[in-house]
This record gives sequence, structure tokens and C-alpha cells, in this order.
Amino acid sequence: MEYKSNIPIYLQVIDDIVQNLLSGNIHLGDKLPSTRELAVTYQINPNTAARVYAELERMGICHTRRGLGTFVNEDQAMITTLQHSSSQKLLSEFVNGMMNIGCTYEDILNEVTKYITDVSQR
Repeated sequence: MEYKSNIPIYLQVIDDIVQNLLSGNIHLGDKLPSTRELAVTYQINPNTAARVYAELERMGICHTRRGLGTFVNEDQAMITTLQHSSSQKLLSEFVNGMMNIGCTYEDILNEVTKYITDVSQR
């Protein structure tokens, strides 16, 4: 994974884990790698890996079972909430980017409609 210098690494790792959860690469109830394994996988400091898991627990995404490891919570509502917040973030970035290049709301809607039509015809 290539890290962006303007965003803390632990947040980028969290985003990647959430993306894997939303895309189905990680499932509800799955056991996550140990802190050491996570550190090796993402080439990060073990303390950063521990911070990732602490933050994921704080967010309600996972929980740790002493002696067994860290597991994704089995809460479908959590997935729905994550999908909603992720889609809102993407939409905000997209709309703001389009407006920054001079597009109106109507232009944006037209472009999105055209794009969806083109994709659905493939």
C-alpha cells in the first residue's frame, strides 16, 4: 500500500480495512490478523497496528476476545452505516471537485446520468 503523506498512516490503514469489509473481502465475524501480522502486511510499526485496532474497536467495527484475537462485529447495521458514510464522503468529494472545475448542479446530474447510461450498456 502506498501511503499519502498528508493523512496519518493509521487512518489510511483503517480506510483500507473498511473498504475490504464493504467490498466483501472481509466478512462479518471474520478473525482479523494479529497486530504483528497487520504490521507486517501494511509495513507499519506494531504500535500503529495496535492503534488501528483500538480505533476500529472504538468505531464499533471489531472487538477483541482475550487470547483469541480481534474479530469483525457481526452487525449488518454497522455495514449499512459504513456504506452510507463512505458514499457521502465520495459524493462530497465528487460534487465539490466538479463544482471546483466550474460545473453546475445540472451539469453534474447530466454527467452522472450519461455515465450511468454508458456503463449500463457495456
